[in-house]
Amino acid sequence: MGGWHTQHALNSDVVELAGIYDINPERGALAESRGIKSYPSFEAVLEDRTVDLLTIATPNECHKPLAIQALEAGKNVISEKPVTLSCDDLQQMIDASVRTGKLFTVHQNRRWDVDFLAMKKLYDSGELGKIVSIESRIHGSRGIPSDWRGEKEHGGGMLYDWGIHLIDQIMQIVREPVVSVYCRFEHTTNMEVDDGFKLTLGFEGGTEAYIEVGTINFIPMPRFYMRGMKGTAKIEDWREPCHVVLCTHWHESEVIPVQTAAGLTKTMAPRDEVTTKSYDMERPQSDVHDFYRNVVRAIDGIEPQLVDHVTMMRVLRVIEASFSSAEQGQVLTVRI
Repeated sequence: MGGWHTQHALNSDVVELAGIYDINPERGALAESRGIKSYPSFEAVLEDRTVDLLTIATPNECHKPLAIQALEAGKNVISEKPVTLSCDDLQQMIDASVRTGKLFTVHQNRRWDVDFLAMKKLYDSGELGKIVSIESRIHGSRGIPSDWRGEKEHGGGMLYDWGIHLIDQIMQIVREPVVSVYCRFEHTTNMEVDDGFKLTLGFEGGTEAYIEVGTINFIPMPRFYMRGMKGTAKIEDWREPCHVVLCTHWHESEVIPVQTAAGLTKTMAPRDEVTTKSYDMERPQSDVHDFYRNVVRAIDGIEPQLVDHVTMMRVLRVIEASFSSAEQGQVLTVRI
C-alpha cells in the first residue's frame, strides 16, 4: 500500500509527494532511482518542516507508535487499515490527535467502491421498503497471504484485512446502533490467524447484516445481496451493475405451481413480470482520490473529516466484539 499511496501522491491534484521512508534500504534505493526522495530515517521525515501530511503503510502493530510520534511532531496522519489492534490503543491515538490539534484518520478507501455506493444509494432511497437483511461477501481462492498478514503478532488475519473494510461499509449503509454480534472463524490454511470468517450483525431497527470473507472459494457467491419488504437487489461482483427486482403486486390470484423433483409447490413458485419489475441500476461515478481531497480540505477547515474518530472507534469495537464472539462461540449483546 505504500506504493499505492506513492503513485496517488505523484498524480494528485491536492498533495505533492515529499518523499518516502522504508526500513528496507533496497526500497529506498529504488525510490531514488525513480526520482523520489528517500529519507534516511523516520526521524528525518518528522524533522522535515515541509512535510504536512504523513501516511503510515506498515504492518498493523506498528501503526499506533508511529502515528502518535508523528502527531506529536506536528504532522497530520493517515494510517492504513486497520487503524490499530485495540480500542484502547485507538483511544490513545485519538487523544494525541486532539492534544496536538492535528488531523488523524484511517485509509478507508473502499467507501469509494462502486458496488458499495450502489447498495448505499438503493438503501437510502427506500425503494426496497424496510430492509430485512444485507449480505456482503468477498471470496478468493488463493488462501491467506503468506507474508506478515498471516502472523498473529503483526495483527494478521482476514477480519483485520478485509473485514475492517466490509464492516465499515455496512455501518455506512445502516446507521443504526449494532446490538448483536456473532462471529465464526475459519482456519483452513492457517491455524494462527483466521483465513476466513462469517459475521452476523444485528441492528437496533431489526435489519441483519451478514459479512463473509473466504480465501478458498473457487466459485464466489454474490458480492452484495439485499432483501427488503418491497424488493431484492443483487450485485454479482464489483464489475457488474446492481440488479433490482421490485414487487408490484404482493398477492396473485392464480399462482402456477412449479414441478420439483419431489412434487408440486406454490409457495416457492417464481414470480413473473406481471407482479414484478426489474432493472439494472446505473453504476455510480466514483474517484477514490476523493479520500485525499477530503483529508486536505479537512486540514484546511473547509469540510468535515469523512473517516472521523467516531467512525474509526465504532468499527474497531465491532472487530473486538467479533474476536470475543468467535472465542466464546456465542452471540454477544452489545450497543455500538
